[in-house]
Amino acid sequence: MIPVTVVRVLLSVFVIGIARPAFAQDYLAPVNNPTTELLWPNGAPGALGTDDADKPSLTIYLPSKPQDTGIGIVVCPGGGYQHLAMDHEGHQVARWLTSRGIAAFIVKYRLGPTYHHPAMLQDVLRAIRVVRARATEFRVRRDRIGVMGFSAGGHLASSAATLFDRPEGHPADGLESVSSRPDFAVLAYPVITMGQAVTHRASQKNLLGENPSQEMLDALSTDKHVTAKTPPTFLFHTDSDAGVLPENSVLFYLALRKAGVPAELHIYRQGDHGVGLAPGDPVLSTWTDRLLAWLRVSELLESK
Repeated sequence: MIPVTVVRVLLSVFVIGIARPAFAQDYLAPVNNPTTELLWPNGAPGALGTDDADKPSLTIYLPSKPQDTGIGIVVCPGGGYQHLAMDHEGHQVARWLTSRGIAAFIVKYRLGPTYHHPAMLQDVLRAIRVVRARATEFRVRRDRIGVMGFSAGGHLASSAATLFDRPEGHPADGLESVSSRPDFAVLAYPVITMGQAVTHRASQKNLLGENPSQEMLDALSTDKHVTAKTPPTFLFHTDSDAGVLPENSVLFYLALRKAGVPAELHIYRQGDHGVGLAPGDPVLSTWTDRLLAWLRVSELLESK
C-alpha cells in the first residue's frame, strides 16, 4: 500500500500550465477523410451476435504526406466501459493528432454489460497489431506506434501497456507474429485500479461483472502489472476530478517509477472529468502542448 502522506504530497504538486489564447479550433477539421473498417473481418472472438455492438472497428485518420511524422496512435475513447465518447475523446482527438502529423486509429471496442474482459483487451491488442502489420500502408514506423486512452479508455490503454503478452488477449487472429506491445502510452484521467476505495465502480462492474473475484480485481488493476517492459507513459489528470479520482494516475506513475520506466505525470488543479482536449479552458488545454513536448523529449517526435 502507498502511504496516504505520499499520495497527498504528490497530489499537492499541480502543473498549472501557461495560459494561452482561446484554444485553436484546427482539430475540428480532419486533414484527410477517415475510413472505418472491421477489426475482425471474420467475426470477433466470442461474439454474441451480429449487431453493430458485436463488431469492433477501427476508424483511420491519416495526416497529409507533407506533415507525416511516422507516429501512429491507437485511440481508446472513454465511457465507463458502457458507451463510447466517440466525439470529444475520439474524432476530435484524432483530428488534432492528424493536424500535428500523427496518424490516429480510433478503436470502437466491445462494451459491458454485454461483454466483459477479455473482449476489450482483445480488441485493443488487435488494433495495435493491425496498425503495426500495415505500417507501410499507413505511413507510420513500426517502432512508433502508441496507445492513448481517456477515462475507462485509459484503463484499456494501460491494459495494452501492461498486459500485452497475456494469452487471453491473443486469440488466433492471423497476426500472431506481430507484436501488440505499444511503443508508448498516453493516459488521460485514466481508470487504473480495481477493487479499491479510489476505483471507478461503474467501469469495474461493466468490465468484470457484478461480483468479480479478488484474483480478477488484481489481474485488471494495471498498476500491479507494470514492469520494465511497460512502455514510456505520459499521464494527465485534474485534482478536482470527482468522476475518476486522480489517485488512479498517481498509482500508475509510482509503479512506473519503481519499475524504472520513463514517465511524466501532470495533475492540473482544476478541471472536470471527461474534458477531452479541454477546448474551452486556456489552462487545461495546455496538456496537449505538454504531450508534444514529452514526445520530443522522449525522441519519439522530431523537434521542429
